[in-house]
Amino acid sequence: MSSVPGKPEESGRSADLSQGALEGLFDKELTNAFQALGCFNLAVFGATGAGKSTLVNAIFGHDVADTGVGQSVTKGIHYHRRDDGFLGIYDSEGFETGSAGDQILAGLNEVVTSRRTGPIDQQIHAAWYVVRWSDRRFEDAQAAFVRGLADLGLPVLIVITQVPSRDGEVHPHARELADYITGLDLPIRAGGRPVLTNAIDDTFTDAPVFGLQELLDATYDVAPEAAAAALTAAQRLDMERKKKAVKAIINQAVTVASGIGAVPIPFTDAALLVPNQVTMISRISAAYGLPPRRSRALAVAGSLVLTGGATMAGRYAVTNLLKFVPGGVVAGSAISATVAGSLTRAVGIAWARVCEYALTLPPSQQDAFWGSSAMVDKFRANLARR
Repeated sequence: MSSVPGKPEESGRSADLSQGALEGLFDKELTNAFQALGCFNLAVFGATGAGKSTLVNAIFGHDVADTGVGQSVTKGIHYHRRDDGFLGIYDSEGFETGSAGDQILAGLNEVVTSRRTGPIDQQIHAAWYVVRWSDRRFEDAQAAFVRGLADLGLPVLIVITQVPSRDGEVHPHARELADYITGLDLPIRAGGRPVLTNAIDDTFTDAPVFGLQELLDATYDVAPEAAAAALTAAQRLDMERKKKAVKAIINQAVTVASGIGAVPIPFTDAALLVPNQVTMISRISAAYGLPPRRSRALAVAGSLVLTGGATMAGRYAVTNLLKFVPGGVVAGSAISATVAGSLTRAVGIAWARVCEYALTLPPSQQDAFWGSSAMVDKFRANLARR
């Protein structure tokens, strides 16, 4: 009889909670979670010095060209896939206008056409055309290039970068440039208007960062639904979107746990909840955009949390369960559907808080955090808060 992911094959048999078995299960489920997210692919074009890399770094955490795996695709177009696998960038180094733009469009047409019927994670999901405000012009060749992108079926956003502002008012010349581009009636999204941004907080001129959330929201609006999960994992700007995705993952795991506890099980068999909790923790980790290169560390971390003859949640249940249970009464010293769901929700929320904390650490410290005693202490403290 085949088993259902997240559920034990036989309700009367305890799950194998050995360290090695748990690490192997985590490795498998983490791989599945990363693969299920796929990849969000963004095409970014604009003149040299327009601020393309700065913009990508501000929203996605670092310059993909510097940290990802790059390859030449065709006719001046390069593809860089971030090493966590959630984000891919198509760009053309040194792109200007005129014949170079025609060549790039021809090459891009090959890419779009060849991949249109392929897997969704190999398609281009959105295009940014980046214009530096201080150039104070938008040429006919640039307009023609934008039209060419739209003709390929790509949803295009025009982004004006490095825009200074004061007290919420953008520089009037930047506003004039945006109005001029809007008046061209180009086939662009975001209501047909460029998105004005400044990606770096300039203390010398007191120019604040702004417009990034608007750009990210506009990108979500044009991205296909099948690529939205990868975009959520890849972006580093909007933590609330990540939390919303994680909440859905936890709710699904709670439903599965409640099914496991539909026939009450003894506390000593709390390990029956482990496979479902492993799947949940793996999916939470991926949703927060924790890269698969840390999968081994995550597997060790997860096994430390759940190993020891019963889940950590199970051990907490024995000594501290009343606060998880509505009414504070545990009938028959057994894990019922309600208790199983409450335990699983507590584990999911505690792990989510661990992931959120990890994202606040410098990249150089994140790998050491996973699997450390500090990580386990952080998880236990979060669980105790429930």
